[in-house]
Amino acid sequence: MITVVVADDEPMVCAHLRTILGSAEDLTVVASASDGAEAVEAVVRHRPDVVLMDLRMPGVDGLTAIARIVALPDPPAVVALTTFDADTYVIRALRAGAAGFLVKSTPPEDLIGLVRVAADGHTVLSPSAARRLVALSADGHARTDSALRLTAALTDRERDVLACLGEGLSNADIAARLHLAEATVKSYVSRMLVKLECANRTQAGLLAHEAGLASR
Repeated sequence: MITVVVADDEPMVCAHLRTILGSAEDLTVVASASDGAEAVEAVVRHRPDVVLMDLRMPGVDGLTAIARIVALPDPPAVVALTTFDADTYVIRALRAGAAGFLVKSTPPEDLIGLVRVAADGHTVLSPSAARRLVALSADGHARTDSALRLTAALTDRERDVLACLGEGLSNADIAARLHLAEATVKSYVSRMLVKLECANRTQAGLLAHEAGLASR
């Protein structure tokens, strides 16, 4: 069973998400929160697999809550909730450690599938959305320079793997594309996250876009 915490200051949104996710046999919402502080408390109390986090909430906002949650031991996957997929607030959430984002208008059947994807440790972020967010970033040039410095230390094979992360590929997909064993890909990803100072593969994928490595 995949356990989920939903955080949104609109009770109707929480109720809507609880109903949708509860319709799947393998998903259950264990708690709802109306602000970031409640979300962090719910994570500590229930230790969920996934957190759906609204970014714009009164009091402790979603960005602050994400940073606090990913700093916990063995944190859950945190997926940002947003109204618009071109919201530049989202890129701050990804840099804070979010595993991706979902638009609130996502169809129910897609929402269920994407929560499962997040629980499996994969990125919930389309390459096209990543490119738009990077392009909209106010500090885009500085981020590009920083990304190029970080990726300069990678081997050619590591850069290939990083480019695949930028496309949102799973380890199995990367292994098939690069003709590697899946365990080898997993090892590459783990080493790169340390080298690139990234909290998760979503941050690494975003870095691939900033460095111009991901396919356009």
